[in-house]
Amino acid sequence: MAEPAAWEAVDDFIAYAAGAAGLSPETVRAYDEHLGAFCRWCERHGTPALDPGVRGLRAYLGELSRAGYAPRTLAAHLSTIRGFFRWLVLEGVTQEDPASALMAPKVGRSLPHTLTAAQMDALIAAPDRSSAGGLRDACMLELLYATGARVSEAAGLTVGSFEDGSRLVRLFGKGSKERIVPLYRRAREAVDAYLERGRPELLLRSGGRAEDALFISDRGRAMNADALRYRFRRLAAAAGVPADITPHAMRHTFATDLLAGGADLRVVQELLGHASLSTTQIYTHLTPERLKAAVSQAHPRGA
Repeated sequence: MAEPAAWEAVDDFIAYAAGAAGLSPETVRAYDEHLGAFCRWCERHGTPALDPGVRGLRAYLGELSRAGYAPRTLAAHLSTIRGFFRWLVLEGVTQEDPASALMAPKVGRSLPHTLTAAQMDALIAAPDRSSAGGLRDACMLELLYATGARVSEAAGLTVGSFEDGSRLVRLFGKGSKERIVPLYRRAREAVDAYLERGRPELLLRSGGRAEDALFISDRGRAMNADALRYRFRRLAAAAGVPADITPHAMRHTFATDLLAGGADLRVVQELLGHASLSTTQIYTHLTPERLKAAVSQAHPRGA
């Protein structure tokens, strides 16, 4: 039988992560899965989940490693456990933080997946814009590419996220941080077409029930991030885009294309909502020609 106190602490931590900490639904879901796996392991091995000690945590991570978990996944599990025990100490639930003594596995930094220009053109052309659902799908794709929004941010958009008569959209990212991102003309046109002709028809399918959410399903309900991912997969398959291309690849492509076009790295950082410039710098590895051109143009001996 599970330790009631441990499971209760996990539930309280998840509620804190979802509420006061303002973490994304995807992050909260991952925390819940990681801590659930940890607590179940503690049950099987007779280890107190709130006081596993350094040895207990090492044994748990060692079992994950032997099970074939990738270093990046191990690092994610350890990050969750660290956050959990830091919170336990702050809340006075425990006195010790055994996770602070553990070193995270070294994780190689992989380059993000991006779409080629041809793939992007095929994907954008995939929706049937003569239908209400097709207008919605076209709006979704144009917005993802125009703003670099995370799919969770796109799911959080409302009709009020767009300023009247302007090509600006208000996004809420991690920690509920707000940022305003400009739209290119075709993206704004796709939004207007959907709002005028697609969204009203979709809303009627729920019996006219009002919804603030921008994206409405074929059944007339607000769409969450998982629903948007499903539509993206269907559209990607129709466009012949590789299966490993996800909505997040649109965000990567947005950043890479801006840098390739000469945008300042700090501007891209602001548009993406990155807290650290180092997070944005990974995209410079995808644009070596742009960097070579900048050195050639700016360095005294670059010619």
